Amino acid sequence: MKKNIFMLGMPSSGKSTLGKQLAKLLNYEFIDLDQKIEATAGKKIAEIFQMEGEEAFRKLEADQLRKIPVESQLIIATGGGTPCFHEGMQYIKENGWSVFLDVKPEKLAERVKSSKRGTRPLLDVDDTDVSQRLIETYNSRIDIYRQADITIEGDTDAETILWILEAEFAPRVKIGILCICSSS
Repeated sequence: MKKNIFMLGMPSSGKSTLGKQLAKLLNYEFIDLDQKIEATAGKKIAEIFQMEGEEAFRKLEADQLRKIPVESQLIIATGGGTPCFHEGMQYIKENGWSVFLDVKPEKLAERVKSSKRGTRPLLDVDDTDVSQRLIETYNSRIDIYRQADITIEGDTDAETILWILEAEFAPRVKIGILCICSSS
């Protein structure tokens, strides 16, 4: 069995995009925790926030996180707040490796402003307020995010994440955990 890898970071940090690419490189399955929550609830996350409130969403998020099979060769893109509520980071660290994509709030603001409105409930504010909200949220979460096994600052790609994972974890086990296989 191989450990799961949890992608952590702020909204628009690249967790889903890079997680899908990394899963393909590793021949792992990809799970987007937000999509899993929506499928279970039968509602969009924005609707859960609006109808039931953030605390109900965070409980559902924590429940779905704990339903993910351990050591199942999965790449999991967590929600931005997943590690920050209901002992999420502790659970993640006990059940896989964690990669924090540390993208600064200014860059995140650019990405959020170019994405569809209504998909990120905590950031569904006027453009002038997005940057401030991101800075506040980033600052409130950074100490938890920094508990991740690996932190990658700025823009990156899946190959770089794989290289760092191999450098960090492959030497610690008898059988290689991760393998870059080439067909040439």
